[in-house]
Amino acid sequence: MGMSIEEMKNVDARTVDRDSLVDINEIVIDDSLPPKERAEEFLRQIKNPYCFRVGKVVVKNVYSNDGVSLQERFEQFARTL
Repeated sequence: MGMSIEEMKNVDARTVDRDSLVDINEIVIDDSLPPKERAEEFLRQIKNPYCFRVGKVVVKNVYSNDGVSLQERFEQFARTL
């Protein structure tokens, strides 16, 4: 069973086992997919969009509450892949 959204948000980047995190460099997204499907595929592969690796570096994301939905943010992100 996967982690809840709150559990994902609360992962401490300072103490997390970095080997348990997905390296974003290993994610491959088919750019012929529509934006929504690219975002879904990114989420499926990254497992935790709040905490992941870029190589050996642990990255902790914090999302603002500015009225833009998480899905819209991921669609924006997916378009840059």
